[in-house]
Amino acid sequence: MATDPDEFLEFATARSAQLFRTAWLLCGDWHLAEDLVQTTLGKLYRSWRRVKSADNPDAYARTVLTRSYLSWRRRRSSGEQPYSTLPESADRHVDPALRLTLLKGLAELAPKDRTVLVLRFWEDLSVEQTARQMGCSQGAVRNRSQRALEKLRTALGGELHLLAAA
Repeated sequence: MATDPDEFLEFATARSAQLFRTAWLLCGDWHLAEDLVQTTLGKLYRSWRRVKSADNPDAYARTVLTRSYLSWRRRRSSGEQPYSTLPESADRHVDPALRLTLLKGLAELAPKDRTVLVLRFWEDLSVEQTARQMGCSQGAVRNRSQRALEKLRTALGGELHLLAAA
């Protein structure tokens, strides 16, 4: 158990929005993203002493979230699909066409491909950090990134011009 619940609560409050954003980008489902964040926070609370003494508790939390998502994908028994319509965003500074195009392309990728692209390019993690969070080698991250980007380009097809104009 956590020795200082207030300290954990402060961390959870500060990091929940970022964790939710990452979870939603990974899975594309608002409710599943909420569940993944709750699962992650539960795991972090259980081992809070170890988490708070880690070199980078934020990276530790993101790793737990990433692995929770990948674990959920492996054991998913139903054929549920994410919603076809995306929730409205409160952020008005982002080009909605660009955002929807990218999210549509990401949704068509395999879970590990999607994970590597989100961690590398949306979260701006290095190859080494991404490999550590996904539990694989740096070479695997490089290869998967290259293939996933090619699949994303193919999936975007005729909508690729929207990205170049941004």
